[in-house]
Amino acid sequence: MELSRRTFSALAGTAALGLALTGSGGTPTSAGTSRTVPTGPPPPVPHADGARHQVRFDRYSLLVDGRRLVLWPGETHPFRLPSPSLWRDVLQKLRAHGFNAVRVSVAWNYHSPAPGAYDFTGVRDLGLFLRMAAATGLYVVLRPGPFVGADVDGGGLPGWLAATQCRPRTADPAYLRHAGQWLSAVNAVAARHLFTRGRGTVLLYQLDDADDVLPHLRRRVRADGIDVPLVDRGLLRVDDGLPDPWGGQGYARVRQVRDAAYERRARLADLAEGGTPRTLPMAFGGTSWGWLPAPDVYTSYDYGAALDEARRQTPKLAALHELGHLLRSVPDFARLERAAGGRAADRRITVRRLANPDTGARVHVLRNDSAEAVSTTLPDAGVDVPVTVPARDATLLVTRLALGQRRLAYSTVPPMLSLRAGRQDIAVFTGRAGQMAQVVLDCEEQPVTTRLDREPAWSYADGRLTVTSPLGPGGLNRVLVEGGDSETPMLLLFGDDATAVRLWPCETPSGALLVYGPALLRSLTVRGSTVHLTGDTIPETGLEVWGPPGLTAVTWNGRPVPTRISATGSLLALRMLPGVPPVTLPALDGWRRRAENPESEPGFDDSGWPVADRRSSYSTTPVPDGQPVLFADDYGFHYGDVWYRGAFTGARELTSVSLAYRTGTQGLLMAWLDGQPLGTHRMPVPDGGTAGKGTWTATAAFAIPERLREDRDEEPRRHVLSVLVRPMQRDGAEVKAARGLSSVRFEGADPEVRWRVQGARAADPVRGPLNHGGLYGEREGWHLPGYDDGDWEPAALPRADRRQGVTWYRTGFRLSVPGDVDASVGLVLDDDPRRAYRAQIFLNGWNLGQYVNDVGPQHTFVLPNGILRTRGENTLALAVLSDGTTPAGPGTVRLTLLGSAAGGVPVEPVDSPGR
Repeated sequence: MELSRRTFSALAGTAALGLALTGSGGTPTSAGTSRTVPTGPPPPVPHADGARHQVRFDRYSLLVDGRRLVLWPGETHPFRLPSPSLWRDVLQKLRAHGFNAVRVSVAWNYHSPAPGAYDFTGVRDLGLFLRMAAATGLYVVLRPGPFVGADVDGGGLPGWLAATQCRPRTADPAYLRHAGQWLSAVNAVAARHLFTRGRGTVLLYQLDDADDVLPHLRRRVRADGIDVPLVDRGLLRVDDGLPDPWGGQGYARVRQVRDAAYERRARLADLAEGGTPRTLPMAFGGTSWGWLPAPDVYTSYDYGAALDEARRQTPKLAALHELGHLLRSVPDFARLERAAGGRAADRRITVRRLANPDTGARVHVLRNDSAEAVSTTLPDAGVDVPVTVPARDATLLVTRLALGQRRLAYSTVPPMLSLRAGRQDIAVFTGRAGQMAQVVLDCEEQPVTTRLDREPAWSYADGRLTVTSPLGPGGLNRVLVEGGDSETPMLLLFGDDATAVRLWPCETPSGALLVYGPALLRSLTVRGSTVHLTGDTIPETGLEVWGPPGLTAVTWNGRPVPTRISATGSLLALRMLPGVPPVTLPALDGWRRRAENPESEPGFDDSGWPVADRRSSYSTTPVPDGQPVLFADDYGFHYGDVWYRGAFTGARELTSVSLAYRTGTQGLLMAWLDGQPLGTHRMPVPDGGTAGKGTWTATAAFAIPERLREDRDEEPRRHVLSVLVRPMQRDGAEVKAARGLSSVRFEGADPEVRWRVQGARAADPVRGPLNHGGLYGEREGWHLPGYDDGDWEPAALPRADRRQGVTWYRTGFRLSVPGDVDASVGLVLDDDPRRAYRAQIFLNGWNLGQYVNDVGPQHTFVLPNGILRTRGENTLALAVLSDGTTPAGPGTVRLTLLGSAAGGVPVEPVDSPGR
């Protein structure tokens, strides 16, 4: 749609503020332009070129150095992939599949373990990510929050904020001071990568916070030297896939619901309103490892995204691939406005008509919300042959469009790309398998038309060339058109979705090239007469390359590929590119086992623990009358499990104890008195009405067994009430809501209790504050690869223990994946769902997720390469928490190959200190 004045003012950061925004060289960066920028070629692929650049916009598109740009970003979160080498893999896949930008959310809590402390090293190296994006040729929309949402703990706000005297996301000066310091820390990195200064490809900067906060944050950003346009939180939104809750349907089901047809409907809906895309697809979701996830999600953040959690390309990617390359290669889409007319003969099809005022091209967005495929004509568009729109799908019908030196009258399937490769124009048309494509070109003089594959057909009459071709699993169909109205030959290529995602257009200083065949093209370089390609194959595949004149040789991943010149002028490989070899994974055996939670014993030394004796709190949760503050955040424990130990005397009259506590989804509490289990309380599994609930509150009431009370003739003795709380995470709207115990009440007596509390030790200097919590084994380093478990007892799986508390299991394994193979490996845990237990998964010391056996739905956990040593030794540790009501595992624990490809990117080991 035509964006409102307010939206564009927000884009420039000038809404009601009168702020002067400057681009490169002091030139204003704004919506106003002295003249209309006509339709023309897009700007070149961006990189850190050292030159100054201008970024403007009008109601149609961004204007980069006076050229129109349709921004087509995919969303990804580097913090959900703690292996910097794999960032390059994801970025290269985005670029290859048609995206020209990436939106990067930067989570404050991930980089800030304490007030004033900011870490941009190791897996948090934002500068490295931005350099990779520039090297890949992707613009960056930088989104540092301060509030990012993104289904992360606290919406990205740091846990320590809960224990400060400020009101988050308000104009409270204390909050603005913290938020401003955070933005300045990010800006110190971002300023070195601004596209306007030629230092990188950061093109837009998106602030996310409450309206009364934004003016202050904008001023801070500008004062820090950020001169690219500012985008408010309402302009670019993510609308691909869905987050899945505990006990949910699983991401396989999410991907079925939010499939390729959904993607076409969602993306074309923006186009239908006359504007460039406002909503972004989640390109890669990744993993909410450690204590990163918000209450509404579990460890996996696959999200049903275009690239799944294991970085594999999914079927829904075809829709984004085709549309992205269309928007990149056909300039007409950068200046569209609503046009009158647009009606289908079958009223089940809704039509939105758009026009480019410069070229006269017409774009019709056809949408079918019915449950069956519909074929219809479009009389208003002059199309009297049926166009088919599958059930609950959408498509484009384009008329009067210039394709190179020829003009498209219409086509019944949309074009995917148009480029000039060497001495010929190439146009690609794609659609669903089984469709019949019809392409009609205006030709006053009859051209010479050559069918290069047997499936297409053609005819010429009344100044129009009509080419038809079925779309199916056979690969590309080719038709060559020569002469007639143009001296430039045109190659028409036809393919279905599966074929489309094996077509890779590239821009180089030598000209455009088109590659067909491999599962992924990562890079393309022309040196002399040789084109050097790198990429991935899965099955063995053919290879075909169209490019500038003079190319005579091809290499693939550094090895020469024998070729010949084909009838279409391409270099055609004489033999297949090899596929990926088999990958063998070892069985997981040699387990060792050790029980913990000594904190439950009355003689445990807790003298080093903080005394919980505060009487006031900065939390939004009221402190119960007559009770000390027991909230975990007030004592500096923001992530993971928290232990409480309350010492008192006099239990003769005690009959029960009631423990009120507050957690996120799937939190729990366990209690012991003098080392004897009192029981476990769990928050209920969420349903459709409570899946988004941020804070769960409950009171666990436990009877005091007779045997634990003193005899009446005895002197009162010291007792210890031990409580373990798994707080889970907090919702972004309730970042200051208390977590942990909130109050304790006794029945039958009112003893005076002295409380101590313990959570996670200091943040891991490499893995960060979200990696571990307050379990005894975590505090003692049992999760780390360097820990000596030689005195632990040997154990075989599956297990069927019945015990309230925590038991650890450790083993090691070695992988020998070939160096030129990208193997994505997962860990599978499975057991009888009637067994109530959960496990934290540590690989080489990194907390890669939480498994809840009797809730689910997640059973497979991705082990990212880099943390996983695919050519070396690995240490796996499981911290199993069980309530003692049922036998508890682990059950089956095994490695699984989630996918593999010949190729990939070089992977550097992620630092995984052993102690």
